[in-house]
Amino acid sequence: MNATTLGLRRGWTEQLNLWSDRKELLNALVGTVGTYVVLVLFIGDDNVPGAPVSMAAFMTPGFLAFAVFSTGLMGLPMLIAADREEGTLMRARTLPRGIRVYLTGRAVSTLLTIALNAALVLLVAVPLAGVTAPATPARWFTLAWVLVLGTLAVVPLGAMIGSLVSGPKAAAAMLALPSMLLMLVSGVMFPLEALPGLVRGIAQFFPLYWQGLGLRAAFLPDSVLATELGHSWPLGRAAAVLGAWAVGGMVLAPWLLRRVRGR
Repeated sequence: MNATTLGLRRGWTEQLNLWSDRKELLNALVGTVGTYVVLVLFIGDDNVPGAPVSMAAFMTPGFLAFAVFSTGLMGLPMLIAADREEGTLMRARTLPRGIRVYLTGRAVSTLLTIALNAALVLLVAVPLAGVTAPATPARWFTLAWVLVLGTLAVVPLGAMIGSLVSGPKAAAAMLALPSMLLMLVSGVMFPLEALPGLVRGIAQFFPLYWQGLGLRAAFLPDSVLATELGHSWPLGRAAAVLGAWAVGGMVLAPWLLRRVRGR
């Protein structure tokens, strides 16, 4: 069996074990859906300036994008740091293609976690924020590739951070503030046009902006284009940026993880 097949099997098995734990499922329900409900109630149902869409509906794709981003960039480093402390990484390093299998398994597990969180949020978003499902097969396809490519863009980065920090608590402390700041400047909660030009340029370098744009293209009507930069959905550029982050990370992450030493 090749490394990819083993990694897929490993990730599926880990996720089944996680889903069998009622406490973990409850944490996912309260942590993700609860936060979303609070944000919707706080934002209210006023329309986005210049577009016939409520702020709650506009925020929903951005919330999903940040859920993808934070799961890969905050949750994953804490898991990897814990695995390093327990010796899991060192054991994987002794096996043929062990690090690549480990990283693939973590990517699969993260993607399945994101899929569950997205499904839970959308079940609440339809009645609460008035969000509708993608209207065409093309938009369903956009939703699928943005979630998959967005996950692959942040999982290797999270793996590299997890291999460098001293432990799970250090990872949480180091990543919480930068992630919140990036969320504020990436246009996932409100239109990016409201921010200065320099901030827009910085936001477009990171995958979070492109994840949010792709999900807005999947869920929101074209009337929202009035609030987008360039008044269009540059999905080709979004795929290119997310793909570049994914490929670069998948090349660098195994190389870095192979050099991790247990204490």
